[in-house]
Amino acid sequence: MRENLALDPESGALFVFASKRGNRLKVLWFDHNGYCLLYKRLHGALFELPDATATDRPLASIDARTLATILRGVAK
Repeated sequence: MRENLALDPESGALFVFASKRGNRLKVLWFDHNGYCLLYKRLHGALFELPDATATDRPLASIDARTLATILRGVAK
């Protein structure tokens, strides 16, 4: 992650990765004892993700409220 995103995975930040279909999401973070991974797959819904394609990297910073909204998903 350091090489690909130029970010420190042990910084305490949450890193969110979404599938191309928009129905699978992984959240990775480091909690001082090791890495934690949350994997969520929606059935009959999609994650509503912020548009990061407007930048030169597929990367966007979001706040806690936006992450909560993403994790809820939206019906198809």
